[in-house]
This record gives sequence, C-alpha cells and structure tokens, in this order.
Amino acid sequence: MSIFYNESTKTFNLTAGSSSYCMSVYPLGYLVTHHYGKKIPDTDFPHYEIYATRTASFNPSRNGGADCFTMDTTPLEYSSFGTGDYRRTAIRIRSSEGNTATDFRYSSHRIYAGKPQIPGLPSTYTNCDNEADTLEITMVDKVTGGELTLVYTVFKDINVITKSAHLKNCGEKTFIIEDICSAVINLSSPDFSMVNLYGKHNNERNFAFNHLSHNRQSIISRRGASGHEQNPFIALVRDGSTEESGDTYGFNFVYSGSYEMGCEVDYFDTTRVTVGFNPEQFEWILAPGEEFFTPETVLVYTDGGLGEMSRIFHRFYSNNLIRGRYKTEKRPLLINSWEAAYFDFDEEKLVSFAKEAKDLGIEMLVMDDGWFGHRDNDWSSLGDWFVYESKINLQSLVKRVHEIGLKFGIWYEPEMISRDSELYRAHPDWCLHVEGREHCECRHQYVLDMSRPEVVDNIFEQMCSVLSTCEIDYLKWDFNRNLTEVGSATLSAERHGELYHRFMLGTYDLMDRITKKYPNILLENCAGGGGRFDPGMLYYSPQIWTSDNTDPIERLAIQFGTSLCYPASSMDAHVSFCPRTGFDVKGDVALWGTFGYELDPTRLTAADKNLIKEQIADYHKYYELIRCGDLYRLISPWDGKRRVAWEIVSPDKKEALVTVVSTRYVTMERFFLRLRGLDPEKMYKNSANGKVNSGAFLMYSGINLTYLPCGDKQSYKVYFEEV
Repeated sequence: MSIFYNESTKTFNLTAGSSSYCMSVYPLGYLVTHHYGKKIPDTDFPHYEIYATRTASFNPSRNGGADCFTMDTTPLEYSSFGTGDYRRTAIRIRSSEGNTATDFRYSSHRIYAGKPQIPGLPSTYTNCDNEADTLEITMVDKVTGGELTLVYTVFKDINVITKSAHLKNCGEKTFIIEDICSAVINLSSPDFSMVNLYGKHNNERNFAFNHLSHNRQSIISRRGASGHEQNPFIALVRDGSTEESGDTYGFNFVYSGSYEMGCEVDYFDTTRVTVGFNPEQFEWILAPGEEFFTPETVLVYTDGGLGEMSRIFHRFYSNNLIRGRYKTEKRPLLINSWEAAYFDFDEEKLVSFAKEAKDLGIEMLVMDDGWFGHRDNDWSSLGDWFVYESKINLQSLVKRVHEIGLKFGIWYEPEMISRDSELYRAHPDWCLHVEGREHCECRHQYVLDMSRPEVVDNIFEQMCSVLSTCEIDYLKWDFNRNLTEVGSATLSAERHGELYHRFMLGTYDLMDRITKKYPNILLENCAGGGGRFDPGMLYYSPQIWTSDNTDPIERLAIQFGTSLCYPASSMDAHVSFCPRTGFDVKGDVALWGTFGYELDPTRLTAADKNLIKEQIADYHKYYELIRCGDLYRLISPWDGKRRVAWEIVSPDKKEALVTVVSTRYVTMERFFLRLRGLDPEKMYKNSANGKVNSGAFLMYSGINLTYLPCGDKQSYKVYFEEV
C-alpha cells in the first residue's frame, strides 16, 4: 500500500507518486508532522524525538518541559485552540459551559484501499479502489466528547494527497463549532513565496507572487461564493525555483462558498498552511450523536516548479474530479446567443442563428437569458422558470433547431429571484433577508434561501418541468450576485451562523439532483463569468465560463492564471465580436479552452465565415491534444514581454501545438522560442515550414520567430508531429 505505519515508532509515511508525507504520534497523543516533500523511503524515516532546542516560560508544555515539547513550537498536524498553540489553529469548539479550550489527542487509526465520498459535498474520487489508499486517524477531546477523524487519501501514481476532517459529538452536551479546517500543512522553513490568483469581474485570476515574512498572509472570501476576487488556490514556491524547477506546493479547496486559506511563519522559522471555512461566517451547532463534515483540500507537491504542479492538477482533475458523460466524450462546439441578441430575440431569430451556425460547422445553439417568465430585461422573472410563451414556443424552437442538425442548450440562474416575479409575490420570505433591514439589489435581483428544502424542491421541480418536456442537451447555470443580508425566515437565532454553509449545501444538493436526473445534459457553470471557478463546481460541471471578458488580449492573462490549477478542458473560451483584434487572434486564444462562439452569425462577412470554418477545422484536429495534453507556459503575460506563448504536448510526446500572440507592436529583435516537454530523441516536423528537427534542437536551441507574428497577423501557431 502507499501508506506505511510503523507500530514500534508510531510513524506514518504516506507515499503519493514521488512525494512523501510523514507524521507520528507523540507519546502524549499529539499528532506531529515531520516531512512533506520529495519521497523518502520508509526505512529511512526516523522517529522525531526533539521538537525544540530550547523553551521559555512563554511556551506552554504538556510534559513539564522534560523533553522540550511545547504546543507553541511543535509542528502539530491538527492543532486545537486555547490550549497552548498560539498560531492559527485548526479547530475551535465552544463548549456548553461557554469556554473554547480544546485538546484533541490520538485515539486510533485505520488504513484501507479506495477513497470515501464526503456526504453532501463534492470531492475527488477514485476510478477503482487500487488507485489510492486512505488513512483515517481518530482523535478525541475528552472534555467535550468531540471525536475528530482526519481523512488522508493518497493517490499512488500521482503526487496528490487529499485531506478532510469530520467531527462527531460523542458527548452528552451540545457544543458549537466556531472554526474547523479541512487541512493543516507544516513546512520546516520560511523560504517560500506564496502564489495566489486575485482579480475582479472581467479580470479574474491574475498572478500574485509574494515572499513569506514573519506574519500571516491569507486569501479570503466573504461573498458566499469562491468569488472573482480570490480563487481558492494557493501555491508555495521555494526560493530559487522557476516555472520548470524547484520545490512547489499547491493547495486547492474543493468548495464554492466563503473560505480562508493562509500561510503563517512563526518565530521558529517554520511555515503553517491552513485551509478551511471563513471563520467570520461560520458556526455550527453539534448536538450529541451528530456529525459535521468539512470539504476536502487537494495537496500537490513537486520539485518541477509551477509548470509541473499545474500539469499534476490538470491530470488529476481530468481523471478524478470531472465526472459524467462529458468527462471523456467529445463536447459539442457551441454558439451562445447572449452577445448576439441579449434579451432581444424570438423563435425566428434563434432559428436564423442555428441555420447560419450549421453552415459554419457549429454543433449547438445555446439560448441564453430571456426565455422565461416575462423577461425582457434584468428587472424581472428570476424564479419563474416557465416559458415566456408570447416570446417563444420552446418545444417548437427545440424541434426546429434539432431538425437543422444542431443540439440545443438553455440558460438558468436557479439560486436567484426577482422582486418582479410570481415566485416572490407568492413567497417573499424565500429570499435571504434580515427583517427590518433594507435589501441590497445587485443586477436587480435577490438571492434565494437555498438552506430551505422547500425552496430547493420548488426550483428543482420548475427546472424539471422544462427539461423533461423538451430535449435539452446543455444547461448553463449562472450566479450573478453575491450574498447580502444573510438571514433566513426559518433558522432559529442561534443557528444563523450556519446559514452561509447551509446555503452552499442547498446549491450542491440541487446540482446533484439535476445531474443525476439528466446525466446526458452537458452542464456548464457560470458566475458572472469566473466568479465560481473552483473544484467544487467542476465536480458537477465539466466546464466553467472563464470570464465575461471575451477580449482575446485580456483573456491571455485570465487563461494563464486559470491554468495554474485548472485544465484546458474546464476553461470555456469563446470567439466574440470584440473589436480589438481580428478573428485569427480570437480563435487562437479560444482554441486553448473548450472553444465556441459568442456572436451573431448572420452579421459575419464572407471572409469571417471562411476563417471561422478554418478555426472549426482546427478545433476538431487538435481537440484530443488540447484536452489530454500537457501544458507548458512558455512566455506569460506577466513576463513584461511583447509576446505571450504556450505549448501543449501530447502524453506520448508525438505531437505538440505552439501558439504565440503579440500583445504589443513587435520591433525588430532576434527571437528564438525554446519549446519544452518534447522527447529529445524524437524527430518532429514543423507544419509551418516543413522543417524536421530533433526534440533536443527544438528545446535547447529553439524555433526562430524573429519575424513572427508580424504585420497584420498578431498570432501564430505551429504544429509539430513526430516523423
């Protein structure tokens, strides 16, 4: 197995691919971290005996100071609040007496093949039991009766470990969870920079790189969603590392609600990473016999830099997170009506779109916002998921589009409600609200109280009434505002601290029911673009609308940032009428993702149509390469150069696609682009000029792009194939 336990020393060695995670049970019962990084053999793993070289009266000890063990200096695997560890702790419980001192100690463990699912939450999975092993360590707090289980799943052939926790009240009194992390990771030095992905609507997932210092650095969401502003992903990159070399740790939270992820360097120059709920917006009452489950955190380690870390995440999510029919089946190339028509459409206009799209080689028409209730603008009808019959006949429209030869998709925003809607007039208390307080509006809409089962049931039934009567092939699930006035008409006052998480559980429940009832529908997630681009959503929808910003030059940074953690197959990217560049650049940038169109096909010129047909041919030619290949970021938008470049290499290294985009005017300069990831012994033919070179030449000498791209041609791509 990939999990080794030494009974004599009470040590655990978890081996994931070429990485090791090592810990032991200290005699007092505390679980202590020793190593996370490059693989070390089981036989070389010593029992960790000395925890500090010196202690002071300010370092609380559990052993009278006899062996220098202190709560404040030991790398505790899952530390408790209020009993001597002054760093960011993993769990804080308020007892029935009102105190928050907690002390969890080892009780038992078990090791087994496979991976458990987390009740009510999305999580990664195994395709067969022998793909991974799981370690469950049970710890007990004797005073409260809390029984904490730490769950580690170790994937044998890839450098991935997942961590989560669940807590059961085995005592006789109710207690309150005030804070609980899914993962704590201790590293033995501070010599790292933290990478995170920040942004805003239309400018998501920019790259931030900050060296750790003696304080706490964290990213946080308070929005009830993972958010445009910070993605639930951080990486630690050791000093001196590059894109393709050096110790790199990646952490991704499989959750779509409010969260906090952070790094703390202490006065002993050790680094602690914590991942969990935002404690400002979380509280949970746990009665005797009840259990609470945290979302999981995905951990990746590599000594191959950010590039290899990304490729590990890509492979893992493609194989062990994304599910369903379209995990492997080729996805239809679509055109969306939003930027083509906005709310101004009827059946005939959409049919005209379908006819033009069919002639171009597009495979699916998606009808976006405006088909339901009496929706002609964004002031009304959210929550009224019945057809706007004076605008369209949905069954007729779907039939006509299918007869043309296209699949048909539809837009929903299930978690939202408009004041001007039949649902709101019937149930004004069904939205999140606080009695006596004015309600904020964003996009003229409120948020439904997804913590209430009757609300989730109603929306599910409304959606089924459409999806079961029309042959829908695709569903776009939108989420266009964040949570405010987070109050519920049905939760008791003492349980309102649970509402943010209960909201997310209700959303996951609705998504789970829809995907199970309609397994053949391709579900795409959207949240004002990329406002919920996270692994929790990828569990239900294999692709996510990367950003509402379709400008291809702006999209370069957005897609580069997204690629730090998420695979190309998950990034929805479209060609639009954005005037900044020509269709060639738009197509080359969008080809990196799932690819599609966001425009009115009846407005295209003959030249545009010919170019789009070429793009569609490229989409089919390179589909498997882009979906399954390894990504190499050659020149990033943050390098300060005039060009951006990336490369995708097939797993067998027999083919590669290189794309270069000029972001500014390129003056005369000598420029050779060195490729990566090829087999140095193989010979490759350049599709652009017919030259044949070895992989070694292409990687170590490079291809001459001194004059490319140039003139009116702003982008350039070249395909290499083994000969």
